[in-house]
Amino acid sequence: MIETLARAFTAVQAWLFEFAVQPVLYVTGQMRFQEQGYVATEWFLLGAVQVLVLWAVLRPIEALAPAERWADRGATRVDVLYTLLHRLGVIPLAIFLLVSPLFDLGAEALRAFGFTPFNLDNLWPGVTDVPLVTFLLYLLVLDFVDYWIHRGQHALRWWWALHAVHHAQQQMSLWSDDRNHLLDDALQAVLKAAVALAIGAEPAQFVMLIIATRMLQSLQHANIAWTLGPVGRLLVSPIFHRRHHAVGVGHEGRFGGCNFAVLFPAWDMLFGTADFRRAVEPTGIRDQWPGRDGRVREYGRGFWAQQWLGLQRMFNVAGGS
Repeated sequence: MIETLARAFTAVQAWLFEFAVQPVLYVTGQMRFQEQGYVATEWFLLGAVQVLVLWAVLRPIEALAPAERWADRGATRVDVLYTLLHRLGVIPLAIFLLVSPLFDLGAEALRAFGFTPFNLDNLWPGVTDVPLVTFLLYLLVLDFVDYWIHRGQHALRWWWALHAVHHAQQQMSLWSDDRNHLLDDALQAVLKAAVALAIGAEPAQFVMLIIATRMLQSLQHANIAWTLGPVGRLLVSPIFHRRHHAVGVGHEGRFGGCNFAVLFPAWDMLFGTADFRRAVEPTGIRDQWPGRDGRVREYGRGFWAQQWLGLQRMFNVAGGS
């Protein structure tokens, strides 16, 4: 069954590349990017499948049993745009084209010094060379990295200025996961790709790891109050992650916030940042509500406004204001 689906996917990818992507490259004189174009076609199809599954599965659940009811879903529309840009490969491809030459140079420099990347596949012969075991190990390592990246996004003021684009959403939904500043995305991609390179993950493995992570994150951001029962101690649930987005709780509470884990709450439990309370709190950032001086901070409603204001906040922090 899986092999049949894989062959069908490859056939569709080849057809789409041959009849849609390659002619455009030829007409525009960009045939030197054939290889990247073929990869982009794969990302587009994988992303289209993801978006279709999210819309068909999670959207009806949000409609039937929402954690919050909104009179107007208008604020979620920009998040749909973020999702399409990310899942259909536009932003990942741009980051790939920007970052991959740097990693090629880095890998070449490491080889020149005799450094061989540590390969998890060889950690325990007979066990870690089983594809599923290796996949789970890579997922565990990268999730540990994600936890500390997330802590950094909240602890470093200049990084929080960018990450605030994600937290400023007051109508969290299944589309909210990809709502990030482009520079924030690029920084995360560089850090995670560097770790993946260091532990020997193949590009195809890395793509599947990112897809698995993103699908679970879409569930976590959905407008549903699921705890996942006992599984909620093993996987981050929507209610666990909603607490991280709660105003004055998740990113401002005791010890600088809670529930930073991306997939596995074990990291929060291990480092003392877990909060399993189930109350559904308003989401957003405190300064989106009037303070003592009556002022409200603007984070932007549209895509470009959010990106520009994020840069302004970062430069203001860097400038000491």
